[in-house]
Formats: sequence, structure tokens, C-alpha cells
Amino acid sequence: MSTWILLRGLTREARHWGRLPELLRDAVNAHHLLLIDLPGNGEFAGLRAPAQVAGMIEFVRDTAKRMGATGPFNVFAMSLGGMVATQWAQRYPHDIERLVLVNMSMRPFSRMQERLRPAAWPALLGVARHWRDAERVERVIHRLTCNNTDTFEADLRTWCEIRRSAPMTRGNALRQLRAAARFTAAATRPQCLLLILSSREDRLVDPVCSANVATAWGAAHAEHASASHDLPHDDPVWTSAQVRAWLAPEPARADSAT
Repeated sequence: MSTWILLRGLTREARHWGRLPELLRDAVNAHHLLLIDLPGNGEFAGLRAPAQVAGMIEFVRDTAKRMGATGPFNVFAMSLGGMVATQWAQRYPHDIERLVLVNMSMRPFSRMQERLRPAAWPALLGVARHWRDAERVERVIHRLTCNNTDTFEADLRTWCEIRRSAPMTRGNALRQLRAAARFTAAATRPQCLLLILSSREDRLVDPVCSANVATAWGAAHAEHASASHDLPHDDPVWTSAQVRAWLAPEPARADSAT
């Protein structure tokens, strides 16, 4: 039994995980599954988002302690949450035992145009300009981050309700974007066990970013053939199954059986 912490990405919060938490709980046999929002998001929408990833790490660590959780933790994180988790594992190596990173983009492993595809820049500028228009913004975010449109109308209703119930300020969104843009991971691999998941059809971040990290760190890596940036949305079943397979013990070799 174990404690898993889930960290979402830029401007997203715990409710944006959708079905993933329940599927992941079963896949990893988690004793505790903690969905912790970054400051400025969701439960903590009223707080000022730190201008640097380092500030987010300390917030998440303190929040886990307040929730009564004790390490070492297993962390599942995507996008900006993955940057937080990566630096957390590098700065406090005894805190984290296993780390799953989804659709990563961070220096020094990739270039600016890979970390954020140029084709997405105009749409993101539009999101910033029309930040208070919930439906318009969420439509654009869905188009940029999701290839699975089967539940689009339901997603849009849910995401707009999230914005209304816990509105993130434009200032916090920009501070998170700035923190992500400035972040540089240490070149050394985290000491914990590491799995990287990525999406071949990611329209926001070039999947080479994840591939480069996996190669540099010798990490296990699985790539989804058709999902976009929000892999947990597009295929939560595949995502949780990859984590389950990674955790499964290797079959005993025939020549070692007794």
C-alpha cells in the first residue's frame, strides 16, 4: 500500500483529472491518493501563484504534511506539475520513491519551439486576451490539449463550471506560465524510479521533449499513438494501465525457478 500525489499542469486543478484518479487508484493499489492543487488553482485559487517552481514545491510539501501524509511518496504529474515534481525529487531525494511524468517540456532537454509549439502561440494569446470569457477560453484549451472529442460538450460544461466555482485570475495564470518558461531542471536524473508517458499527437508540446528526457535519464518511456497534451483526459485507461505495467514485478526467469 502506498501514498500517491497527483499534480496537474498550467491553470488546471484536481477536478480536471476526470476519471484518471479512480482508475489509477485501482491500478496502483494506492492506500492514499492525494490530489493537490498548485497555489492559484482550484482549492487554492485565492492564493497568489509563486513566480518560480521552487515556491510551488514547498507549498505542495507543506500541503501533503497538513493532510497527514508521510513519505516517501509516489508522484504522478503532468506539464507544470511535472516540473514541480521533478525539482522536488532532485531537491529532496528522500521524499519521492516513484515518479511518473506526463508530457514534459523543460530545459535543458528541449528548445523553446519544442517546449511550446509555435502553431499554438496565437491561440494562447487569444486565451490571455479573453480570459474572462469562460466558454471561449475552455473551447480553445480543449482544442489545443485534447484529441478525444467524444465527450466535448460534457467536458465544456464541466470545465466552465470549474472556472465559475474556483476562478483563476489572469495574473496567476501568467505567473504560472512565467514560472514554467523560466524553469530549468538539473541535468542529473532524480534518484527515484522514473516513468515518462507522452503523446505522439501532442498539439501543445512537441513529444520529442519527453523522449529527450527519457533518453538523457535512461527512464522507462511509453508513447500514446493518438492522444494530445492532456493524455489523462484522452485515454485514462491506457494511462493507468501503463503505470500498472511499470509497477508490476518482472516474471520469474525459468532458469531461476525452484
